[in-house]
Amino acid sequence: MPKIKNLSNACKVCFSPNGPISEEALERVRALLDEIRPLDVGLDNEAQIARNWNSSTRQSNGRRGRNGANQFAPPIKYLHIHECESFSMGIFCMPPSSVIPLHNHPGMTVLSKLLYGRLHAESYDWIDIAEPVDQLQAKPAKLVRNCEMSAPETTILYPNRGGNIHTFRAITPCALFDVLTPPYSAEDGRHCSYFRKSPVKEIPVALPDEVDSSEVVWLEELEDHQPPEGFVVARVTFCDHSNSPTKDLTHLGSCCSLGEIHDLDGLQGINTIKDIGLEGRHHISESSKVGLSTT
Repeated sequence: MPKIKNLSNACKVCFSPNGPISEEALERVRALLDEIRPLDVGLDNEAQIARNWNSSTRQSNGRRGRNGANQFAPPIKYLHIHECESFSMGIFCMPPSSVIPLHNHPGMTVLSKLLYGRLHAESYDWIDIAEPVDQLQAKPAKLVRNCEMSAPETTILYPNRGGNIHTFRAITPCALFDVLTPPYSAEDGRHCSYFRKSPVKEIPVALPDEVDSSEVVWLEELEDHQPPEGFVVARVTFCDHSNSPTKDLTHLGSCCSLGEIHDLDGLQGINTIKDIGLEGRHHISESSKVGLSTT
């Protein structure tokens, strides 16, 4: 998978533990990420399914109840490619109607590319006001994006602009390739925090004159950097076996609740799955390695 290797090598040169070394370096990585297609990461079959998807398409994943209906939705899968002190790379494979809840990327630059499918994106940036004494107190944020996206060019969000706080809801099966620099690190103060919209519609605080109040929402941080209940991601690390056929890596299995796994679909290399935290980002179920590694 030479395109992934080229992308990883460029990231190693262009990124540091403090983020991109320059705007030109960031654009170099963006150009390489623009070139990545589903075939380059072994997801061409999944991309074809997404192209043919409609709301009546019958899902093959998920544990079925006695009436034959899907009792539990399949989880989001995270295909882990690389992580070091300067950057991380991975792909979120999202089944229809799955949601990555509202979360942030503190002090980080994020490049995202939708490889296939359609999703709804909603993103915000903080409005610069005096910091509340209580970090869990609602704070105002300005709407940046609230729209449907389908396999666009690579987008970039910055530490303080571009929609650093965002949420995604899959409309069809879709895959989102993320490059984060620097990566999440609890030790360095880059926790992933989750947020909810405050029921309070107006809080007595002065907003900048240039801010349209109709685009302002009040966001509350969830306690202890914990994701909303029921948010589960199945994590797979994969290695490049250049002499073997490309594996379909997304049929990992399905979760009915936190930590409970059902029907692993016979994917070779998958062992028992346990709940772990990944750098404070998401509640992730981790499996054994099956695929591509750039290290």
